[in-house]
Amino acid sequence: MYSRFDRELNAPMNEVSRRTLAVLGSTGSVGCNTLEVAHLQNDHFSVRGLSARSNVQLLFEQVQKFRPELVAVENIAAATELENRLASEGLAATKVLKGVTAATKLVEELSPDVVMAAIVGSAGLYSALRAVELGGCVLIANKEPLVMAGHLFQQAAKQSGATLLPVDSEHNAVFQCIAGADLAGQSISKIVLTASGGPFFRHAELPRWPTLSEVTPEQAIAHPNWTMGAKISVDSATMMNKGLEVIEACHLFELPVKKVSVLLHPQSVVHAIVNFIDGSSVAQMGLPDMRVPIAYAMSWPQRFESGVSNISLAEVGSLTFREPDFDCMPCLGLARDVAKEESPVLATTLNAANEIAVEAFLKGNLSFVKIPEVIAKVLGDCNGNPGIDVETLIRVDNDVRKQTLDLVHSR
Repeated sequence: MYSRFDRELNAPMNEVSRRTLAVLGSTGSVGCNTLEVAHLQNDHFSVRGLSARSNVQLLFEQVQKFRPELVAVENIAAATELENRLASEGLAATKVLKGVTAATKLVEELSPDVVMAAIVGSAGLYSALRAVELGGCVLIANKEPLVMAGHLFQQAAKQSGATLLPVDSEHNAVFQCIAGADLAGQSISKIVLTASGGPFFRHAELPRWPTLSEVTPEQAIAHPNWTMGAKISVDSATMMNKGLEVIEACHLFELPVKKVSVLLHPQSVVHAIVNFIDGSSVAQMGLPDMRVPIAYAMSWPQRFESGVSNISLAEVGSLTFREPDFDCMPCLGLARDVAKEESPVLATTLNAANEIAVEAFLKGNLSFVKIPEVIAKVLGDCNGNPGIDVETLIRVDNDVRKQTLDLVHSR
C-alpha cells in the first residue's frame, strides 16, 4: 500500500521537512517509547497531538515537553483537570478534547502525517480506523483493532491510499524480512512468529495448564524480557497475545492461517522468521526493546537511530527454539481456531471476552487458569454471523463484554 507521503518517505531523511506526529495512547508503554524516539529524532518529527485515557500527570509532563496543538482525554473529569492545570501553567495554547470520541476528533482536526495508534484494546478501533480513512501513514501498535476489523483496515487503506505499518515487534520483524519480496504472498511459504513463553512457558519442561491455578497477577505481569503494560503482560503469560498476533498477521500480510506459525524462543532475540518458496529463510534479530520496531516504522523506508544498541550474539551465546504445546497453552489454541474461521464476529468475541477475563483476573475476581475457560464458553455461545461493518462489530464487542462480565460474576 502507498500513501500520499510516498515522495517524502522515499526522499533522504535530511531532505524531508519535519513530519507532524500524533500519538494515540501516549501515556502507555508504546506511547512513551514513541515520544522517546520522536525526541531523539526531533529534526524529523513535530509532535502535534497526544491522547490518553486518564493519566493527567504524565500527559501534563508530555505537553510541557512537546507543546502539542491538541490533546485528547477520554475521561471527562481527567480532561477537565488537565485543562485547568494547563491554563494555570501558561500552557492554554494546547487545546483539550474530551470524551470517548476525543482521539478520533484529534485525528480528524490535525490530519497528521504520521499517527501512532497505541490505544490498548478495542477502545482504539475508531481512532485508528479513522486515521487510515484519512489517508496518512498509520503505525499500528494496538493489535486488537486489527484482530476485530482487519478486513476494514485493509479496505480503508486501499481506498484512501494510506500506509499501514506494523509496530508490534513480531509483525514489524516480518515486515523487515519481506522488504522487496512479493507482498501478495506468492513467494512466501510461511511466516514464523516467535514467542518468549512469558514467565511460565520459557523452560524446557512446559507446565500443564492446571498447575498454574495459584498464579497471582504480580507473577503473571512479571515478563522476563519485555517491559509492557499489565494487560498485554497477562496476555503474554497466557499465550493469548501470540494467538491474537496470529490473527493480526493474517490480516496485515493477507495470508491464510496455515502460512502463519509460532515458535517458542525464550531469549526474545529473533522476533520473526520468513520462509520463502526457494528454501531460504530470513530472520530479524534485535534486543527486546520496543524502540527498535517503533523507530523502524517511524523512519520507513529508511532507518534512523532508535537509542538502542545492536545485539551481541557472542554475549547471548545460544538461541533455542521449540514448537508450542497447545494442550499447555489453551488460549493459543482458541485463537488459532478462531483464525481458521476467518470470522470478524468470532475474532471480536475472542478479543472482548479475553479483555474482560484478563481484567477480572487482575482485579482478583477470576483465577488465572479460568481465563481460557471463560473465553471458550463465550465463544461457544457465538453464532459467528458475518459482521462486515464497524458498527456491527462494536455492537458485538459491547454485548460480549456484558456476557463475559455476567459469566465471571456468576462463578
